[in-house]
Amino acid sequence: MLITYETSRKKSEIRKYSVYFLIVVITGLFQVVLVKFFSVGGITPDLLLILCIWFSLSEGQLKGLFFAFVVGTYFDIISFDVIGTNTLAKITAALIAGWFFGENKINRNLGTYRFIIIVFIASFFHNIIYYFIHIEFSQISFIPFFFKYGVAISTYTSIVTLIPMLLKFQRNKIIIS
Repeated sequence: MLITYETSRKKSEIRKYSVYFLIVVITGLFQVVLVKFFSVGGITPDLLLILCIWFSLSEGQLKGLFFAFVVGTYFDIISFDVIGTNTLAKITAALIAGWFFGENKINRNLGTYRFIIIVFIASFFHNIIYYFIHIEFSQISFIPFFFKYGVAISTYTSIVTLIPMLLKFQRNKIIIS
């Protein structure tokens, strides 16, 4: 009986991470190809960042860091960006999001307004790091840089976070009822 349990547990883990892998591939392609059509003033949400934060909050900080490394590197490759820029920024966001992880807090963090706040905080640091590497400060002063790349993109990403948060909330509501 114990062997059967362990085998089924490993199969469920493989299935879970296979689903995450598929979601990352689809989300990454969607991010590169279609998100530009949702641009507001040159600002787009970062869907892969939301996914990294979701993973860190549901699986823990260490797994989240590894996941963010893989996702960031994948996005650097498919977007033809400088290798390591997205990786560094997403690892930082996963580290921050991982601070909020708790096995008894998963539903509270993902299915409530707390998820939006966590995404905003992690996204803010992600964007500051990422754009600090890319922007030439001779072309933009600090205040416009701070508001456009720190606050505006983080706000847009946080607004888009409402979609997975409400889906998680609905799922929890159905399970509880």
